[in-house]
Amino acid sequence: MKLALFDLDNTLLGGDSDYAWSQFLIEEGILDREKFEATNGWFLKEYEKGSIVMEDWLAFQLKPLAGRPRAQLEDWHRRFMERKIRPIILAKAAPLIASHGDALQALVTATNRFITEPIARELGIPHLIASEIEMGEDGTFTGRPRGQPSFGKGKVARVGDWLAAQDLKLGDFGESWFYSDSHNDIPLLEVVSHPVAVDPDARLRKHAEGKGWRVMSLRT
Repeated sequence: MKLALFDLDNTLLGGDSDYAWSQFLIEEGILDREKFEATNGWFLKEYEKGSIVMEDWLAFQLKPLAGRPRAQLEDWHRRFMERKIRPIILAKAAPLIASHGDALQALVTATNRFITEPIARELGIPHLIASEIEMGEDGTFTGRPRGQPSFGKGKVARVGDWLAAQDLKLGDFGESWFYSDSHNDIPLLEVVSHPVAVDPDARLRKHAEGKGWRVMSLRT
């Protein structure tokens, strides 16, 4: 058996979907630019540095979803996909995904499920491991995260839980791949048989070169 796992932001996309979502809401006038734009940029820099507190980031990202009718959110997301996401899907992403057509595939991302589920469908990746959102009894989002964020070592745990739900474990796979751009994903890269650094940040590039991992680009 084979397993192929893909990070999303700055790996298959030429940008960050979490950051782009907040910018979309600001452009639409849903969020106040003065209040949210600087904070959105600050969180992105903290993520890139590896010093982000994921629970704080999720609270910031999820608050605008709280109590909103799902039909309204889905309408926003359709416009978000058209304006912000489709233009940054890297042309080489589809051939890479297709090259693993004989593997069990999953998108593994720290970004929340509401943002990323339609993106996973667009990319044709059948399974999604993302940060989850709490829902109230009325079916609306509460604005709070649910369970362990899919971030850092949490990605390893969440992949393990996902496989266990299928009566599988990582060791059952003769070959396994994980593609990522970020040093935040080193824990999951360390446990697959084929770790691949994709257009990596400086810290991941150094780590990958030291380990002899494959380094590739989807942008050139």
